[in-house]
Amino acid sequence: MSDSYAERQDSIRLVRDSAAAVVPADFRRIRDLRFTDAGFDAATWAEMVAMGWVSLRLPEAAGGAGLGMAEYVALAEALGRGLVPEPLIPGALSAALLAAAGQAPPEDYVVTAWQEAPDTLHAPGTPSTARLFLPLARGAARILLPVREASGLALYELPNPSLDVAMMQDGGHVATLRPAMDGARRLADDVAPAMERALDEAALATAAYLLGVMEQGFAMTLGYLRTRKQFGKAIGSFQALQHRAVDLQLQITLTRASVEDAADVLDSDAGFRHRRAVVSRAKARAAEASMLVTRSAVQLHGAIGYTDEYDVGLFLRKAMVLANSFGSATLHRRRFVAEMPEED
Repeated sequence: MSDSYAERQDSIRLVRDSAAAVVPADFRRIRDLRFTDAGFDAATWAEMVAMGWVSLRLPEAAGGAGLGMAEYVALAEALGRGLVPEPLIPGALSAALLAAAGQAPPEDYVVTAWQEAPDTLHAPGTPSTARLFLPLARGAARILLPVREASGLALYELPNPSLDVAMMQDGGHVATLRPAMDGARRLADDVAPAMERALDEAALATAAYLLGVMEQGFAMTLGYLRTRKQFGKAIGSFQALQHRAVDLQLQITLTRASVEDAADVLDSDAGFRHRRAVVSRAKARAAEASMLVTRSAVQLHGAIGYTDEYDVGLFLRKAMVLANSFGSATLHRRRFVAEMPEED
């Protein structure tokens, strides 16, 4: 084992360990934050910023930690296991754009209004078009707006934007923004390259978060199968349920392989198309597998799994919200076919 490999594994282990400070031992905090105004806890967000998570991918010269995608996906996976609602992934995307604009990493939550249509991973920057699906925007201190201009994809900061809010199944919310440029502050002339990279990294981090969601939901289900008894024996001893559990474990294992391989490719000098292809492979698999695993987890719990009071349902609701975030499985399968070289 090379020294660099061992050091990388140590770095990933430290990131996972640091997540224990935020990931709850139970889900009371998660339940308490559902359907609240902000949707997340400001004190927990401040703790995440202090630990350098929001700027984890930024180079040290830009005030970041200078870590790779392997560390980022390890962190996102750990947060997914705990259903942590604090918006690390959209916050990290905004931090990348601010860094491209020469700005310091933000201490507050900054959300970027980049999406103009459902199910896309492209930011056209059309000036007057409504921006959709801003995650937890009511808790944001600032909103960034990319706008297509002659110089490129300019970046603006909007003061006091008007938002239309819709609640989501997991108890969070998304907002629609109708841009009004009066009083907008221009931050950069062209952040297009940073935007492309940030969107791909956000898609992969979302896949990793979904990996954590399905792993923990599956672990809870295995525990239930081992303790719930029928006809005098644990239902986990029934062969039909064992076969189903093996199928679900296979989906989780394949998703992990896809996510970790994509992180390695993004941390290498691979070409642009290869990078996009492996991100799409990972996100497509994570989106579909997370829905299959979490739905099955609810079903395998029987009637109690369908009650809101039982925690396993929280994992299905989170998967329902994030499966299409930063591109659905359909979009990413299509992009994978377009970008992956035929010989691979």
